[in-house]
Amino acid sequence: MTQDKKISVAFICLGNYCRSPMAEAVFAHTVNQNGFQDRFETIDSFGTSDYHVGSTPDTRTVSTCKQHGIPINHHGQQIQKSTFDEFDYIIGMDEMNMKNLRKLQPKGSKAKVCMFGEWNTDGKYDTIIEDPYYGGIDGFDYNIKQITYFSKQFLKKEL
Repeated sequence: MTQDKKISVAFICLGNYCRSPMAEAVFAHTVNQNGFQDRFETIDSFGTSDYHVGSTPDTRTVSTCKQHGIPINHHGQQIQKSTFDEFDYIIGMDEMNMKNLRKLQPKGSKAKVCMFGEWNTDGKYDTIIEDPYYGGIDGFDYNIKQITYFSKQFLKKEL
């Protein structure tokens, strides 16, 4: 990316309820902590389904972010075909998200569609950000560690 161009990043999971709102919040926080706010146009998140459109994130996502001093303020939304031309990066959390995104992505759209785990530069964490919805708080705790690490690696590689 050129220094002048501002980057837009969207994070995607199934319902935009657990992982993608956490990724949006953690990534934005990491950007701010590192003084890169001027390099980003938009940081947002979406779901491939409409299950939680309009809902605030899962309470466990919110509490995990707050425990780490990360502000989170989001309402669920579903990705649209137009989103692929509004963002430079559309980042999925797992293989099913990626499959759904590839089906939805219009030919010739500008977004680079990739999985967040692509920034797992040294294999420190699992590449897949598993859905913690049906588990306990430990899944959310692991997700935030992965997302924080991948966010830092994204900034190192892409800026």
